[in-house]
Amino acid sequence: MHFRYARHTSDISKLEDFYATVLNLDILAGFQDHDGYNGVFLGPKGGSWHLEFTESSDVPDHTFDEEDNLVFYPEDRTAYDRILEQIQLQKIPLVPPRNPYWVAHGIMILDPDGFRVVISNDRLNS
Repeated sequence: MHFRYARHTSDISKLEDFYATVLNLDILAGFQDHDGYNGVFLGPKGGSWHLEFTESSDVPDHTFDEEDNLVFYPEDRTAYDRILEQIQLQKIPLVPPRNPYWVAHGIMILDPDGFRVVISNDRLNS
């Protein structure tokens, strides 16, 4: 099974930059003016999942709360440390998670649309 998470946004370039730069995801493909939509696909090359962000003249109307999280599991300590370095370089503030599990097993930040993103450290070998 393959997985795609698709979300509409009002600023695709900010999301593309955030997920490519901070989380080191590959830009897999994109499209312009497909039935009034622009889009970008980000994820690991050769992976079975990816994120899709679209924008159009429609303004997104998202409803989400503190429990709606995208959770990423870096492959190793080097990848985790690289993400932490990018978070510091980009001056992205950490957000306290509501779920105590993520307090002990990761860090939380907000993407440019205000969605919560967890970078987990619970599967890393030291």
